[in-house]
Parts: sequence; structure tokens; C-alpha cells
Amino acid sequence: MKLSQFQYTLPEELIALNPTSNRDESRLMVVDRASGKIEHKTFKDVLSYYNEEDVMVFNNTKVFPARLYGNKEKTGAKIEVFLLRELNQEQRLWDVLVDPARKIRIGNKLYFGEDNSLVAEVIDNTTSRGRTLRFLFDGPYEDFKKTLYAHGETPLPRFINREVNDEDRERYQTIYAKHEGAVAAPTAGMHFSRELMKRLEIRGVDFGFITLHVGLGNFRTVEVEDLTKHKMDSEQIIITDNTAETINSAKENGKKICAVGTTVMRTLESSVSTNGMIKPFSGWTNKFIFPPYEFSVADNMISNFHLPLSTLLMMVSAFGGYDLIKEAYQIAIKEKYRFGTYGDAMLIL
Repeated sequence: MKLSQFQYTLPEELIALNPTSNRDESRLMVVDRASGKIEHKTFKDVLSYYNEEDVMVFNNTKVFPARLYGNKEKTGAKIEVFLLRELNQEQRLWDVLVDPARKIRIGNKLYFGEDNSLVAEVIDNTTSRGRTLRFLFDGPYEDFKKTLYAHGETPLPRFINREVNDEDRERYQTIYAKHEGAVAAPTAGMHFSRELMKRLEIRGVDFGFITLHVGLGNFRTVEVEDLTKHKMDSEQIIITDNTAETINSAKENGKKICAVGTTVMRTLESSVSTNGMIKPFSGWTNKFIFPPYEFSVADNMISNFHLPLSTLLMMVSAFGGYDLIKEAYQIAIKEKYRFGTYGDAMLIL
């Protein structure tokens, strides 16, 4: 398939700038792959599609305040630093993106905070936009981390075109977020409230938790028309023995397995054996899923409505079927569903 096949016209006013007042009250479009039927529900109705011993798999990564604003030494030029991942705890080394990149050279010092209480030095220019920074901080690691995060803000995606507010710290995060390391939230999971999780539990639905630390690769633009030539950024994934066991046992017993979000789907498909069973795994994945693709594990999927030309839309199209998802998105636009991170959800059966 070609990149241009994932282009569509999205009215700007349909990009959700804020979350719904209650997590589980966003709209839910239910798409049945077998019949082609499309229904309109509320997210909490997801409960009626799952029974005892069905499994929902969630990504329990936790977003950290990855976006910092600072100034360059001498010139005072404003610099945005986006923390990607920690490279070395002891040396306070971080892999970052800087903007504007052209103004930053090796050896430059960057100052953060009104009192310049945090200082970093550029020690490597790895790519056109990427850099390695060493934070110059004397004191225990815990104090450094606290200081760093106090200067950071919630890294909302750029298409949410507004100031970050206090509510974002809580809402740009799933309620079960546990393992810190993501710079973007696994958005499908943000629709689950504590009440809904409890009701699923009472119904006998089993939960499996994987970890995929979402990187910026999700938002990196695809720049090649031939999708086979696109390279995804690597992201760290963990599947525990316990989760593998839960999924495999449901599979053997013919129960439903629902991947909550594209990150879960990518993780599961990155660690599947030839007989379709999940293997415990800890490592990295750069798996890029686009149509046509044969899925091995999950038979249901929950996802948000994704932006044109995104790798997320490509994966959903691979799972739901290109033509059916295209039709569903046209209906979503007509029915004024909310798109993007804080938008509405789709359940693909």
C-alpha cells in the first residue's frame, strides 16, 4: 500500500483539544468486521461486548513531563528540549530533541528555570534533530530527577494547539499507568475509568498488562510513498510471564482477546511464536504494521480516531480492513466524532 492511500480531509474543529469530563463517556463507534455493521455507542458500553475469561490487554507505561523550555548561554535564545530517553543515570545523560536544532552546537550550555537552576551541556549531535545532553547537577539522583521533572511539562502532541494545563497532568495518562518511560500516552487506554475497570472485573474479564514506552516514532511523519521503506523508531517493550500466560490460556480456551490500543497490538505482534502463542519478552521493537497484515493474537481492538497519514491509522486499517476503516472514518467525520489523543474511540470486533 502507498502512503497517499491514508490521506483524508479532517476538519480542524474535529481534533479534540480537551478530554471529555468523564473518561468513560466519550463516544464509541463499534465496527464489526464480519458483517461490516457500524454502530454508535458510549464508551462504557464496551462492557456489554466482553464476558468471563475474555482478556483485555493494557499498556501500563507512564508518561513523564518530557518537554522543557530553556535558554542558550550568551545569546539567551529560547530553546525547546524534548526528553526522549535516559541514556546513563550516573552521568545524567539524556537523548533529546532540540528545537530550533540549527542553533545548537556541541559544547553549548542550556539553562532551564527562571533562576537557571538546571543546566545542561550539549555533548553530541547524533542526528539532524537529535542531541545528547549531560545535565550538570551535583546531588543525589532522586533530587536531580525531581528538579528535572519540576521544569518539564506534560508533552501533549503538537496538534493539540493550546497551552498545557493542570488537568493534563492527570488526564494525559491512563489510570493504571505504572512504569515511567513514555513521552506520549497510549491513548485508547485513557477512556477507562476506575468504575469501568471494576465493572469489567466483576463481569469476570481478565486483564493483562504489557509495557511499551511510547516514543516519538508514533508521531514521526512517514516520508516515503512506498510504505515498505519506512523505518519505525525502536521502542522498549516488556511482556511478563504472567501476562503471556493469561493471554495464551484465553487463546487456548477460545476466549476473546482485546488489544487496548495500537501500542498493545504492536507489542503482542512483536513477541508471538509460530504457533500464535505469546512469549515473555523484554527488549525493543521497531515493528511497523500496515495492510495487508495477518494478525496472530488479538481478535478485537480498541483505538482512537487517528490523524491522516499516521502509522497508527495504517495499523488500524490493517486490523479492521482498509475499505471498512475508510468508510468508518468518513462516517465519523459526518457524525462529528472527536479525533486524536483526547478524542473518541472505536471498537473493532
